[in-house]
Amino acid sequence: MITLADLPLRADLIGAEPYGAPQLVVPVVLNVNENPYPPSEVVRREMADAVVDAAAGLNRYPDREALELRRDLASYLGHGLGPDNIWVANGSNEIMSHLLTAFGGPGRRVLAFTPTYSMYPEYARNTCTQYVTVSRHPDFTLDADLICDAIDEQQPTVVLITTPNNPTGTTTSLEVIDEVCRRSDVIVVVDEAYQEFARTPSALELLQKHPRLVVSRTMSKAFALAGGRVGYLAAHPAVVDACRIVRLPYHLSAQTQAVARVALRHSDELLGRVDELAGTARDFEAWLRTRGYAVVDSEANFTLFGRFADRHDVWQQLLDRGILIRETGPEGFLRASAGTPAEMAALRDALDDITPTMQTDTTTQGETA
Repeated sequence: MITLADLPLRADLIGAEPYGAPQLVVPVVLNVNENPYPPSEVVRREMADAVVDAAAGLNRYPDREALELRRDLASYLGHGLGPDNIWVANGSNEIMSHLLTAFGGPGRRVLAFTPTYSMYPEYARNTCTQYVTVSRHPDFTLDADLICDAIDEQQPTVVLITTPNNPTGTTTSLEVIDEVCRRSDVIVVVDEAYQEFARTPSALELLQKHPRLVVSRTMSKAFALAGGRVGYLAAHPAVVDACRIVRLPYHLSAQTQAVARVALRHSDELLGRVDELAGTARDFEAWLRTRGYAVVDSEANFTLFGRFADRHDVWQQLLDRGILIRETGPEGFLRASAGTPAEMAALRDALDDITPTMQTDTTTQGETA
């Protein structure tokens, strides 16, 4: 018998732990920003039929270009995009991995602005790209000068701008993104995983102006398709070609492509809860403020709140009551997804029951997510 320590693991992976938010069977799951409402029975049956149809050809490899799905995604996004502007993969995780494999790598840097999505450093590590960060403003926002100064200092080849940002829910305006693209020649990746929930316009509006701009999206959140594993990007066709070079052959299964196309045909229904979930998150934030919590203004389907003297203790006390939220973001904060009315009521009741101790010093922003 051998252990991991006995294997010739890459030096930069020694001591690393696999990523993963807790997957626990509890009554209320509000930790990974999922849509709590599954597809309807009608949509599920159509998805099942599509999988059955795809199964007739499972002895053959799937369309490695996923051309029909890319055409459907282009139609969904609009903005004059065609299938040559779209790339699709197994979740936005693989989209980011493709981008950093193509434009990162040894001797290159990717720049992000903390606190932000906790998977970014892992994408960088896995592609042997140096991960560098600069802190956001104290209110977790970004402006063009902060971003461009960081680009000048760090000299990255890829910059990640997450809007709405995870875990804070704060957004970055089109004016800021436009100015950054005008003032730099880096690959600017705007991660819009939660854009359907946001009031701020999408960076898709800027794609025709900036050939090095990339907009990343996912079907995991608003589309209630987290289990389907479908992420995609919109960009200049040259960026898509770069991703095609580094993708694994046949990286997107025939079943995945079939299910995603059904979801897009029913986009009106699947997105029908988006406004409700955004409103649920905003209502929860208003309730938190009446209880004296610090709350970050969010445009996503989640809320970052605190400041707890011992956030892990609060997280554990909620879990003991059957409620799972996320211990992430700046020190002293927790993040909760928008759930069903019953789930949110349970969370509010549990917080009232716990009456946690709060920090008295609120001058520190925290360093990571």
